[in-house]
Amino acid sequence: MLIHPWDAALDEKEWQDWLDAHDFGELAVNGPPGQGPLVQPLHFAYDHERREAVTHLARPNPLWAAVEADPRVTLSVVGDHAFIPTYWTAPEGAHPDHGTATSYYAAVQLSCLAHVVDDAREKSALLHRQLAHFQPEGRYARVAPGEAPYGRMLPGIRGLRLEVTEVRAKFKFAGNKSDGIRAGLAGHLTERSGPGDSEAAAHMLRRHPVDGGD
Repeated sequence: MLIHPWDAALDEKEWQDWLDAHDFGELAVNGPPGQGPLVQPLHFAYDHERREAVTHLARPNPLWAAVEADPRVTLSVVGDHAFIPTYWTAPEGAHPDHGTATSYYAAVQLSCLAHVVDDAREKSALLHRQLAHFQPEGRYARVAPGEAPYGRMLPGIRGLRLEVTEVRAKFKFAGNKSDGIRAGLAGHLTERSGPGDSEAAAHMLRRHPVDGGD
C-alpha cells in the first residue's frame, strides 16, 4: 500500500480510534506453493494495550493449514470510501472536465504473527474478549468447557491471536489539494450523500480544517 506523506496517519491515536469503529476486515494468509494468498472476511476485536487482535474460525476452514505453514499474516481493514468523479477535481481555473477521477478511503493494515488457540479454556477466554467488544451490554451465557450452552461447541472452532508486528495506516482524503478544492470536494460529498460520502467529507475537514479567517 503506497502511503504519501499527506495521506499518513496524523498520529497513532488516529488509526487506533478508527480501528475501534471498524472491526470487520479481511485476513490474508500465504497460500500453499503455486497458489495465491487465501483471504478470509471476519470480525475481530483489537486490543491496543496488548497490540493484538483476536478472532475465531470454524475448525474445517482451509485457512488453518496455511496459517500453521506460515504464521505471518496481514489483517486488512478498509472503510469510509468514496469515488470522486473527474469534474470534482479540476484545478482552479481549468476546464471542469479536466479533473482526475480518484478514490478516497481510510485503510489500516496490521502485519501479524498468528497464534492458533486450541486449548478449551483459552478459547473460552478469547470468545469472552470478543463478546465484551461486540456485545458490551452483556446478555450472553458464560462460555466454559463442559457447560451449556456453548461448551459443546468449543471443539468445532479454533481461536486465533494476531500479534501485531507492524501497522500501516492511510487516510487518503485530499491532503494534497488546496483548501478551495478540498472545501468543494467536501461540499460535493455532502450533497451527493451516497454510501461513505459523509464519512469521507468528515475525514477531509477533520484532517485539513479550512481556515475561515476573522
